[in-house]
Amino acid sequence: MGRLVSTVFVTLDGVYQAPGGPQEDPSGGFDQGGWSVPYGDDDFGRFVTEVFDNVGGFLLGRRTYEIFASYWPKMTDPSDPIASKLNALPKYVVSATLDAPGWSGTRVIDGDLAEEVTALKDRTDGELQVHGSGALVRSLLDLGLVDTLHLLSFPVVLGAGRRLFAEGAVPTAFRHAGGRVTAAGVSIQSYDLAGRPQYGSY
Repeated sequence: MGRLVSTVFVTLDGVYQAPGGPQEDPSGGFDQGGWSVPYGDDDFGRFVTEVFDNVGGFLLGRRTYEIFASYWPKMTDPSDPIASKLNALPKYVVSATLDAPGWSGTRVIDGDLAEEVTALKDRTDGELQVHGSGALVRSLLDLGLVDTLHLLSFPVVLGAGRRLFAEGAVPTAFRHAGGRVTAAGVSIQSYDLAGRPQYGSY
């Protein structure tokens, strides 16, 4: 059985919206896109390349899929470790409204999320990876389908934007599986899903 691995960039106040550029996702009047860019140093690049070394397929939410599909198909350098994987490997996009995806190798997932993703994990050789796609990641976590979460916390607070763990998230415990901090101060922590939280008192 394959593993579902999610990589999410968040601010210290939990915002995941539009890390990569001002025009990436201005929905809801969000005007602070591109907040991760000043921290993109060599340490950060090395980590991203390591993640892509393990991928067997991609599972994306519709908004992230459209951002990726507008950019990565134009990146045709076969030595690019990210573009080569994104363009060649299977891509699954979760959407009830997308009917004709233009990026080759894309299949739309519009049925029961738990059933479809469990089947995808079974037949993916390597990791089934989710990048960005915060709303989808929350749904997958709530269903207990995420095996590992790479949570990259950037040293910035925005005070606005969509947050990864909003009110109403299913209580979830994690086991720390490793981490590092980049020279620019990004905390990269990997967590394996560990069921429900346990409680006690001091």
